[in-house]
Amino acid sequence: MLGPGVTWYLAVAAVLFGIGTTGVILRRSPLIVLLSLEIMLNSSNLALVGFSRHFGAMDGQVFAIAVMAVAAAEVCVGLGLIVAFSRRQMALDVDTLTELRG
Repeated sequence: MLGPGVTWYLAVAAVLFGIGTTGVILRRSPLIVLLSLEIMLNSSNLALVGFSRHFGAMDGQVFAIAVMAVAAAEVCVGLGLIVAFSRRQMALDVDTLTELRG
């Protein structure tokens, strides 16, 4: 096996997950929150692929593809909500979005 070991993959995945978690907790813009969630999902993909490469099985890569599909659906729904809120001139502050209005 050439290249870095699984510890390096996990270290980078942990750093990316920490950055994403910080972005979700500290930011108020829904777009930044969505991007932070994407970083978190990509870090889980990196960990899955790292373990898959370490053990020589394809299971982790199959799960990573499933996580990518979930991430794509999350982006579509999230951006749709952001566009709908901005068309109605509603506040795009995550703290004020505590209830749905009809």
